[in-house]
Amino acid sequence: MTTTTEQPVTQRPADAEDERRIARFLYDEAEMMDNMQWEDWLDCMHEDVDYWAPVRENRVARERKEEFYPKGTSVYFEESKAFLRQRVVRLNTHMAWAEEPPSRSRHMLTNLRIDERSDGAFAVRSNFMIYRSRGERYQDTIAGERRDVIVRDPDSRYGFLVLEREIRFDMATILVKNLSLFY
Repeated sequence: MTTTTEQPVTQRPADAEDERRIARFLYDEAEMMDNMQWEDWLDCMHEDVDYWAPVRENRVARERKEEFYPKGTSVYFEESKAFLRQRVVRLNTHMAWAEEPPSRSRHMLTNLRIDERSDGAFAVRSNFMIYRSRGERYQDTIAGERRDVIVRDPDSRYGFLVLEREIRFDMATILVKNLSLFY
């Protein structure tokens, strides 16, 4: 009896055209979030999207590779498209206390590193900073890194969809009042 093993996914830098198109996709996605176009933003997500943020723990230098909790353990959130859709519906009711009055946000993406994987998907790492203001006096800033897997989808109006998104917040202790925004 023979057993088959999966070949590991390898990656190489994406070509300039794919890099430009994916960067534009991500910038457009950020604009949708800033403009509270939640349904349009949700259309950027694959039906099987895995959207999650692991908890980060302060570690000594020799243990730094273990500062993020692995998937399935301690996370700030771990959501499917159904859960994201539920959040969008709730935001649109104007009864989500964490977002009433709604936050005004500005998503800034930088340092995009886009690699094409051997399976045809793209591994995209980017840094983000999000400024949020709410009401008269409340404002905060949250920063981190996103690790996305983006796939081509000719049926999508954007040409690409986010299949996986891991949000790695820079801070080990989140000092914002809530994580109600999308990242």
